[in-house]
Amino acid sequence: MRPSSHQLIAVCVFVASTSQSTVQSQEASIDQSATAKQIQVARGFVFDDRNGNGKRESDEPGIQDIRVSNGTSIVKTDQEGQYQLPVDDDSIIFIIKPRDWATPLNRNQLPQFYYIHKPRGSPKNFRFAGVAPTGPLPKSIDFPLLRHVEPDKFKAIMFGDPQPKNVAEVEYMSHDVIEQIISEQAHGAAFGVTLGDIVFDDLSVMEPHNQSVALIGIPWYNIIGNHDLNLDAKNDDQSDETFERIYGPSYYSFDYGPTHFMVLDDVHWHGPEGDKKGGYHGGFSDDQLEFIENDLALIPKDQLVVLMMHIPLDGVRDREKLYRMIEQRPATVSLSAHTHYMEHRFLGEENGWKGPKKHHHIVNVTVCGSWWRGRKDERGIPHATMSDGGPNGYSIMEFDGQNYKLEMRGANRPADYQMSLYAPERVLQKQLSNTDLIANIFNGSAKTDVSFRVGNQSGDFGAWHPMKVSRMADPAFVAEKKREDEVPNRPWTSLPGPHTTPHIWTAKLPSDIGLGTQIIEVRATNVIGKDASGRRIIHIKAK
Repeated sequence: MRPSSHQLIAVCVFVASTSQSTVQSQEASIDQSATAKQIQVARGFVFDDRNGNGKRESDEPGIQDIRVSNGTSIVKTDQEGQYQLPVDDDSIIFIIKPRDWATPLNRNQLPQFYYIHKPRGSPKNFRFAGVAPTGPLPKSIDFPLLRHVEPDKFKAIMFGDPQPKNVAEVEYMSHDVIEQIISEQAHGAAFGVTLGDIVFDDLSVMEPHNQSVALIGIPWYNIIGNHDLNLDAKNDDQSDETFERIYGPSYYSFDYGPTHFMVLDDVHWHGPEGDKKGGYHGGFSDDQLEFIENDLALIPKDQLVVLMMHIPLDGVRDREKLYRMIEQRPATVSLSAHTHYMEHRFLGEENGWKGPKKHHHIVNVTVCGSWWRGRKDERGIPHATMSDGGPNGYSIMEFDGQNYKLEMRGANRPADYQMSLYAPERVLQKQLSNTDLIANIFNGSAKTDVSFRVGNQSGDFGAWHPMKVSRMADPAFVAEKKREDEVPNRPWTSLPGPHTTPHIWTAKLPSDIGLGTQIIEVRATNVIGKDASGRRIIHIKAK
């Protein structure tokens, strides 16, 4: 169990008042830069917090070669564990967590790996509070680390868009998803990640949301989404003030086991101008791109890099700048959310990607599904089916060296619920060859092979038959949307329109199926996820 450090001062790190020695290799250039740019130099230590109290004691040594960043530059600590970096009046200093070390956690299981330097604090006219004035730069900003052995193979839980707009919807999440994960002992995951849209514009909901997610009992990282912004902000730089107060920097990186994770901010906010309302688009700031380049330069080329963001990568305006940095690396994968349907995208030349093989981008299943819409079930929770016909839920991602797999889990569903199958209840035998079998494989991709076979009451099955990808809307979602539209004054929020789903397979039934009650079995073999199977019972009639 990792100890939390509730005693940490100034957001997340212990600030020492003692004088420190200088790092000779960095001192002259940084001081010269500070004079030219009228900025200051932040100094401190990264240390082995042996007693877990968050304070650097005399017998707790510094740790060498720990990467520390100011959001653009990255330096390594010297043999005494000391670093120094230039900062201005709106800076966040953070460490890049190395393998086999853990950062302290606060009471909500949020990693504490950063120090915010905002002497004047955030703008005061925002609806939701940002960072309070932090005052003068401390003499030493020290970061504690805790020893924690990390295996080569591990799991992480991935949330897309929990997006509660109020406490009632936090309670939906708690009963629909959090309780399930707790009962599964967090699936043995090392940590969790929310891929943006933590809440739905009301940033006061972040605290009750965090309290619920914390019950899972593992470290939890958070990515900024378009509904997590300060909408009062006049520009992108100010749009994440509340997010920073609660979660820290909007982009950073960390290692776990042999894997390198990059948390990216790809939501670019442009404030209102005249009669025009504020809005956003997918984009990276220049500072962030500089950080990414510097970060990648310090890790081995063959290390698996996992890029995590909110807006899908192929919807980001300056994505090709990022592509150039990663497309020659042999092992990369990226994840997002935002769309409220699940999809595996393989980005190639048509997307501006120039790497030797296509880049795998995962659009993750969303916790809120279709924004907590739809009829309420017997528990009083909206079914929230996504527009691709899949259930709301979450993913479990397994990492092992350069390899990874992703398992989708439906909320309040058994683990083997991985597909929906559609075929008529009753079919005339002479019409079998004109009868469609439809399979919606929720975690299916272009690399999934889908086939079916038919069995009888004696347990005898025929040969396997291939199914082919057919982009279409999910039949059950279309039917439910039609039923919903026929209800006047419905006491729930309507579902969105159906989405043309990229993970549906179809086939015609074989003409030689025997009479009577039969069972259709569908299997999906997936090289990037767990194999899945499903069954549907039909009745074959002579006339």
